[in-house]
Amino acid sequence: MNALLSVSDKTGLLDFARALHALGMRLVSTGGTARVLQDAGLPVTEVAELTRFPEMLDGRVKTLHPKVHGGLLARRDLPEHRAALQAHGIEAIDLLVVNLYPFEATVAKPGCTLAEAIENIDIGGPAMVRSAAKNWNHVAVLTDPAQYGQVLPELQAGGGKLSDKTRFALAVAAFNRISNYDAAISDYLSAIDFEANLSRGGEGGAPAKILFPAQSNGRFVKLQDLRYGENPHQQAAFYRDLHPAPGSLVTAEQLQGKALSYNNIADADAAWECVKQWDAAAVAACVIVKHANPCGVALGESALQAYQKAFQTDPTSAFGGIIAFNQVIDEAAAAQVAGQFVEVLMAPGFTPGALAVFKTKPNVRLLRIDLSGVRRDGPGAWERGHNAMDIKRVGSGLLMQTADHHALRLADLKVVTRKQPTPAQLQDLLFAWKVAQFVKSNAIVFCKDGMTMGVGAGQMSRLDSARIASIKARAAGLDLQGTAVASDAFFPFRDGLDVVADAGAACVIQPGGSVRDAEVIAAADERGVAMAFSGVRHFRH
Repeated sequence: MNALLSVSDKTGLLDFARALHALGMRLVSTGGTARVLQDAGLPVTEVAELTRFPEMLDGRVKTLHPKVHGGLLARRDLPEHRAALQAHGIEAIDLLVVNLYPFEATVAKPGCTLAEAIENIDIGGPAMVRSAAKNWNHVAVLTDPAQYGQVLPELQAGGGKLSDKTRFALAVAAFNRISNYDAAISDYLSAIDFEANLSRGGEGGAPAKILFPAQSNGRFVKLQDLRYGENPHQQAAFYRDLHPAPGSLVTAEQLQGKALSYNNIADADAAWECVKQWDAAAVAACVIVKHANPCGVALGESALQAYQKAFQTDPTSAFGGIIAFNQVIDEAAAAQVAGQFVEVLMAPGFTPGALAVFKTKPNVRLLRIDLSGVRRDGPGAWERGHNAMDIKRVGSGLLMQTADHHALRLADLKVVTRKQPTPAQLQDLLFAWKVAQFVKSNAIVFCKDGMTMGVGAGQMSRLDSARIASIKARAAGLDLQGTAVASDAFFPFRDGLDVVADAGAACVIQPGGSVRDAEVIAAADERGVAMAFSGVRHFRH
């Protein structure tokens, strides 16, 4: 039996090669891999000896030869294939171990030039992998060092042979690896600005990139099949990015509860992305989401206080909601949450006492999202692990945009009214603005003292959103006098300003930019309402 090994990543190579040798396999290898094996005292036949043709063109050509591909592609069950091997002196290759030139790692390095990227495009490796994977009935192909330990016990138990099921699984993994590799090359090259780089022959430094590549190659890995989609007659599955950001929802560990549904996951993502707006080292935050909209958001000195305030915003909508915390949940907060009907609860962690509380509520889905691998933006702040792009499916196409991660600072506000917001009101305006960013348009959000007081979401009319927000506040027994209001887009007329002022708003934040800004500013002055322009719109469809 022959095993061909040609790897750029030498992790685990020697131990695996020794095991193959102990099974009686002949080791065939290329350049650098062969030298590593030889230095370890293992008998190795170099590919050049097998093909009787030297490696050439700085290693660009070494395995592209019939004696390699014939040995990989020949079907052992066909007499004519066996005869062809014998006639041309080709030996069958039973096991292929290949991992490819590190293209992805190379282009991820700052300052990588186009020339460096091109030299790390593997040709012979993918060709061999494809040959072996195509012929999976007779050849096993390994493309990742993590597979060595997985297949070795079966190889040892089977005298160097693997089951059909294992070979097929390895072939699928191999084709997936080739697909991801080619997609990474396409992504990189499609994003290079030819005019800025190559039309003038420039390859001295890192090439200029364009934001949206000529071809988009999304790569996703299935995490699980779901019972159904948004509705029971729809089928669904949950996928993650090939390389997910640390601290994102897809990295969550489910500690207990029923399997997540399609709607659970969609709402959980909305809640988690919203709660990450607040630095856990500075303040506790809680977000309650229902049907993709925050129905309660609050800050507190503890997780318990944040939850109590968030729940108070809209107890009716919070029933069966999705809840996210930015801090570890302790027993006190758990006891309060467990007293309500909740679908999903997520946090960076749970104390033993909190977990004990939820053992009495086995249907509650608990998700722990590990933040240990998350880099930090600055003192005490998390890197938020957001998607770089937002993508929406349309008929036979995609809409792609940079994700809305704009963070408004106090210095960005432009107060446009005679009345100035107080320092406390300015903080409430910033809080309301952060919440409004995660409310479906048209969005109107009333807030006070780090707590949402009324949320109007997803209406065709901004006036209706403002009215709904005030109706919900009254239903919850909340007083809107002295509140701060955020509007995700400008007020096109003064009537929207009048509605929130009638409800009790003392200050308003909105983007500005309407042709009737002067009319709205005059209305705010008339009503004694302070108003600030953010200069940024936050539509969310």
